[in-house]
Amino acid sequence: MENVVLVIHLILALCLIGAVLLQRSEGGGLGIGGGGGGAVSSRAAATAMGKLTWGFAIAFICTSIALTIIAAQKSSTSSVLDRITDTQITEPAAEDSLPAGEDLLPPTSGDTPLVPRAD
Repeated sequence: MENVVLVIHLILALCLIGAVLLQRSEGGGLGIGGGGGGAVSSRAAATAMGKLTWGFAIAFICTSIALTIIAAQKSSTSSVLDRITDTQITEPAAEDSLPAGEDLLPPTSGDTPLVPRAD
């Protein structure tokens, strides 16, 4: 369920980006956007594109809320601290890490490690 909502969310994000980039600039930020005029009006196209953008935005917000609810339901069963203590690796006890001192042979040269005695 979460994967389906996430895929829809990503598709909506791409559609929203495309819809915003296709809109005609109405501000005069660089002085190149507006204008037009004459007998041909672009108001109907701008209204349709605005409605499409609003639709994508509302659907994007709904999927965002749905993903938040799904994530909250998944994490409500356990605490973060519980998950941390479950995944920690416990170190072996000191008596398990090396054999007792009397079971070790002395090194034969200066740099060789101690080895267990073969009985």
